[in-house]
Formats: sequence, structure tokens, C-alpha cells
Amino acid sequence: MEKKKGGLTLKHKIGYGLGDAGGVMTFALMSSTFSMYCTDALGIKPGTIAILLLIWNIWDFINDPLMGAYIDKSYAHSTNSKGKFRPWILRATPLLLVTFIALWSVPSLFEGLARLCLLFGLKILYEGAYTMFNIPMGSLLSAMADTDEERASLSSARGIGSAGATLIALFIMPLFLKRFGESNAIGYAIGASVCALIGFAMCMAHYYMTEERHKTNHSTNEDDIKLRDILEVIKVNRPFVALCVHGLFICMMQYVGNTLNNYMYADVLGDISIAGYGTLFSAPAMILIFITGPMIAKKIGLEKLIRYGLLISCVMYVLLFVALMLFNINPWVYAICSNTAMGFAFISIYMQWGLVGEAIDYNEMITGKRTEGSIYGTFNLSRRVGQTIGNSAAMFLLGMTGYNGALAIQSAFTINGIKALCVLLPGILVLGSWASFKFLWNMDEETRRKVSAFKASKQ
Repeated sequence: MEKKKGGLTLKHKIGYGLGDAGGVMTFALMSSTFSMYCTDALGIKPGTIAILLLIWNIWDFINDPLMGAYIDKSYAHSTNSKGKFRPWILRATPLLLVTFIALWSVPSLFEGLARLCLLFGLKILYEGAYTMFNIPMGSLLSAMADTDEERASLSSARGIGSAGATLIALFIMPLFLKRFGESNAIGYAIGASVCALIGFAMCMAHYYMTEERHKTNHSTNEDDIKLRDILEVIKVNRPFVALCVHGLFICMMQYVGNTLNNYMYADVLGDISIAGYGTLFSAPAMILIFITGPMIAKKIGLEKLIRYGLLISCVMYVLLFVALMLFNINPWVYAICSNTAMGFAFISIYMQWGLVGEAIDYNEMITGKRTEGSIYGTFNLSRRVGQTIGNSAAMFLLGMTGYNGALAIQSAFTINGIKALCVLLPGILVLGSWASFKFLWNMDEETRRKVSAFKASKQ
């Protein structure tokens, strides 16, 4: 592995953060506004959208690891002065722009089955373009960072970019919906186009402001890289398995919370307007970790930083659940406590990318193959599965509590069920994520020294 001279610069860090920011400028609208666009602007029935979402999610499960494996395989027989990942970022960025704008504008020009088919096909194309961008962008961290401190710095930059872009996208789209109306497709098309153009600029800046400081050599033959290699990785790479288990649990926690949050404020606390302030209360914990994360990681290690954050989050969730069962909690107090607990859990989401890079280095040492794309793609798959399970399970369990939307006041059993689903269940899921690092992760100091020695021998 060829190593470029010099350490990470501020330009590198800003550039890497702009990568996730650029992607999130489109992705944030998919998770927040896309369903409303389909039902209100395109007039598609919710049941039909539910079926389409299932098909689209299955496609997401497939294309992440396939894209990662293809990047690894194609690089094994090619030489590109720009590196292994950045050329894919340059190819994907214009595709991401075009497919996203088309998805939010073209279907409204048609009616009936043609509209449905266009929506289906354009969503498939957009997800393919997003995967083509996101897999190499995420994998790029392992080619830029070499130490826990560097990985933490880039992870922190990515977290800041993601959080900032989410706020921008969720601020822009409502402005156009308010101007044109929620049932007018023009507002969605203009808002999506503005976000896509901003995202395009960010992605291009990401490309020009980053570099692959550690370039993989071509000692691995194309024929040595198989799609089934990922099965071997699962057998021998415990850090990678730990990350996949963590991704599954933490995304279930995140999507359970996102799905049920409004029910907690509306039916239990009696003030849904406070739900909108949630991110403001979790922001201090996240800003603190963005600033201090690299320094703390240098002292105690990135894995311990994540593990301690998860444990604090779990304890806070459990204590909050006990308080909810014993006392009448003020909605503002609940908002501060619950979102602070989520903020500590989110340390793992924003800082986990550095550990992916460490698992990639470890995998090269034990298998002789450097397959960043396959590993990152499969890790992303575990997160997608967690998102789907969390979203679906949340609604199923809410139904099990006896929830009835037609009732002004829910039964005591339902109220307690909502409390358990919104507070206790996230605490349990966070504990599952913590356990993956406590019992599966095996990167101790001795192993890190071996990995470092192996990397040095490859230079």
C-alpha cells in the first residue's frame, strides 16, 4: 500500500464532511417528505406506496453489497491516478443530481399506470446513483485516515456535514410546500431541485478537496475477488461482525424512535408541538462530541468512546422509563432527557465510520485482500435492514398496544405501551449495540500493533 506524505489537513476534513452533506441533501427528503409527495401530490394510495416501499427496500438490500463488491473487483484490474474511490464519486455525482430531480418532477407529468411506472423506475435509478456515490464516499475514510485520531476527525467531520445538511434540506422544502401547497407537485419539484443542486455542489467540493492518502496496490488479482468473499469475511473478521450487529441495533433504535415520537408527545404528554424541538435538545451532546471526539479517541480509543456513549444512553433511557411510570413528567423535561439520551446514542452513528476503516485494515491482514467496497457495502446493508425492521416493527407493536387513532384519549394500557415503546425499547436496542462492542469487538492494543506492522510492511 502506497502511503502519501503528510497528515490530514483542514481541507481534507472539510472536504470529507461535504461528501455526506451532499448526499444527505437528497436523502433527508426521501426519509421526511417522499411519502407525502407520493400521496398528496401524485395521488397514489398509501397501500400502494407501502407495497412499493417494500420492493424498494429489497432493492436497497441488494445493491449496497453488490456495488461495494463491484468497486473492489473493477479496481483489481485497473489503474487510476485518482485512486480507487474518488473516480466513482465523480461518476455518481451528476447521476445523483439528474435522477433525484427527475424523481420529484417527471411522474407528475403523467397519469395512471404510466405515473406509477415512472415513479417506480426513477426511484430505482436514484437509489442506484445514491449507492454508487455513498459506498465509495464512506469507504474513502479508510484510504484517508491511518490512526484512531484521524478516523475520529473524519467521522466527526462527516457527522457535522450530515447534521448540517439535514437541517438545511428540512428547512428548504417546507418553504416551497407552504408557497405552493402540499398537494401541488410544483412545490416538491422546485424544493427538490434546489436541494439537489446544493448537494451537487457539495459533492463536487468533496471530490476536489479529498485525496486517497493510502492507495491500494494491485497485488490482488481481479479473479481473486469474488462476491462470496464477504461470507469469508463474516467468518473471520469479528470487528466487522460487531459493526454489522451494531448497525442493525442502532438503526432499529433510531427508526423506532422516529416512527413513534409523535405518538408519545400527542397521546401521552399532550403537546405534539414540542416534538419539533427535539433536535435542539440533542444538539449540545452531539456538538460536544464533534469537538472533543478526536481528542477523547486519542486518549481512550474510538471504540471505547462509542461504547461509553451507548452505555450512558441506555442508563438514561431506563431511568427515564422508570420516572415516566412513577410520575407525571413535564413534556419539556421529557424532551430534554429523551433527546439527550438519543444524542449519546448517536455518538456511535456519527463516529462509527472510523471503526469501519479499522475493520478494513484488519481484514486485509487476515485475508490478504483489501476489499473496502464489499465491507462498507455489507455494513450499509445491516443498517438498511435495521431501518426497515425498526420502521415496520414500531407500527406493528403500536397496534399491539390497542392504539386507536379515532379516540381522543387512549386507554391506560395503550399509554403505558407507548411509554415502553418510545423509551424502554430504545434503551434495550441501545444495549444490544453496546453488547456488540463489548463481546464481539476484539481489536485490542496487541492486534492494533500487528495491523500497524502489517500496513508498514505493505508500504
